[in-house]
Amino acid sequence: MLMSPVVWLAAGALGIVVVALMLRSASRRSETQLSAVRQEMQSSLAAQLQAVAGQLNHLMQSVTQQLGQVRQELMTGVASTGQLNAEAQRDVANQLKSSTEALAQMHQKVGELQQTSQDLSKATQTLQSVLGGAKTRGSLGEIALEGLLADALPQPAYATQYRFPSTGAIVDAIVRTGDRLLPIDSKFPLEAYRRLTEEGNDARRDFSVAVRKHADSIADKYILPDEHTFDYALMFVPSESVYYELLMTEDSKHGRLEEYCRAKRVFPVSPNSFFAFLGAIAVSLQGQKIEEGARHLVASLAGVTKQVGTFAEVYEKLGNHLRHAQQSYEDADSKLSRARNSLEQMSQGVLPETAPKVLESGSSE
Repeated sequence: MLMSPVVWLAAGALGIVVVALMLRSASRRSETQLSAVRQEMQSSLAAQLQAVAGQLNHLMQSVTQQLGQVRQELMTGVASTGQLNAEAQRDVANQLKSSTEALAQMHQKVGELQQTSQDLSKATQTLQSVLGGAKTRGSLGEIALEGLLADALPQPAYATQYRFPSTGAIVDAIVRTGDRLLPIDSKFPLEAYRRLTEEGNDARRDFSVAVRKHADSIADKYILPDEHTFDYALMFVPSESVYYELLMTEDSKHGRLEEYCRAKRVFPVSPNSFFAFLGAIAVSLQGQKIEEGARHLVASLAGVTKQVGTFAEVYEKLGNHLRHAQQSYEDADSKLSRARNSLEQMSQGVLPETAPKVLESGSSE
């Protein structure tokens, strides 16, 4: 049997009322419980806030105390830091001053070095220009030769640019030893040596040919016995390195260069060996001077001997005259004594028995 809508509505309304009553009852209980919970929470929160406030107060006191200590330490540290900073500034200032002075000195040294480099560059260019031509190279060798001669020998013992009267040839220098002359040539084929250093052994044959030709020229022009020269001459090589190459160079046809020059009676000498050679000449000249002095001494001794002999003759004559004078003096003294005795006797009125010989000779006259 179906229920009517009115019944359904009444039943629904009744249900709603029941539910509403239940909800209201529940709501009242919830509000009571919520009020209790709220009160409990407020009490707990107040207690926690009070505890937190106490902790915060204690923490603030501790922090304040620590901040005071930190402030004191910080002030002390700042004072120390200021002193250290002042000392550091002084040290830095001193270091900067020293560094500035060192930089100034370095700058000055760099300037001097640059100037020296420029001067060296100019000197190198000048030397290259001087060595560029054969004439100037020869002049350089002549200057070196003259310097060595002046250092080792007295001025009268050598001469430069000496002209031989018979041929008119001019040799760079001669050394006088007694009445003989030693010719010295300072010109040398340096151009051939330069090619040898640049091209290596390929240019050694040209170097040998140039040296042999130069030795032949010296032998023909300067070894002149009629001009009182020695039968040899010196080839002055103005460089030790060039002299070494000359000693070490040889070829299959003519052999060693040095032997070829010696065969021509031309002896190559470097600055060192030439100076030693001049030392030996200086000793020889000193010996000749001593020998000449000895000859003069012997001649002087001969003259003194002759004078002593003449003086002996005069002395002997003087001795004879002195002996005769002594004898005459003794005779005269004896006669004077007799005459004095006679005068004394006569002054006393006594005539002498015999008349003095002087009176007798006077009466006879």
